[in-house]
Amino acid sequence: MCRSMANICFSVRPIDLKEPRVTIALWCILIAALLPLVFTAVAKYGHEAGMHRLNRQPRVFQAELTGFRARAHWAHLNSIEAFPPFAAAVLVAQWVHAPQGRIDLLAVLFIVSRLIYGAFYLSDRPLLRSLTWALGLACMVGLFVVAALA
Repeated sequence: MCRSMANICFSVRPIDLKEPRVTIALWCILIAALLPLVFTAVAKYGHEAGMHRLNRQPRVFQAELTGFRARAHWAHLNSIEAFPPFAAAVLVAQWVHAPQGRIDLLAVLFIVSRLIYGAFYLSDRPLLRSLTWALGLACMVGLFVVAALA
């Protein structure tokens, strides 16, 4: 393994068929990718406008949202923003073969924090929402740190 900044090296580890190919952290990427849909469903479910109007002009519908439906839409948007760096962090950590247990733990904590974040967003608890957002960010940064130390 190269540790020198002057050298560029790539280490390829053979695939161990006993190792799970899809890790808990990779499943967390899928969950994070689907999470925005959960918040969109919350924004739309039971709305008096009916699904025809909601899906015909979704941007108009979203602009008119108020209360918990607007907050659900905002949680949807924030979840979309949080997804790329989280997915990249998991993939980088796994690519450099960081300890899988740490990767899985941080990925699960990220998902849990994002679910709690969404609940606090829907219930209009801005301070708690911000704290859980920061926890999710810390998990994502932690994945990069774990990768750097591998």
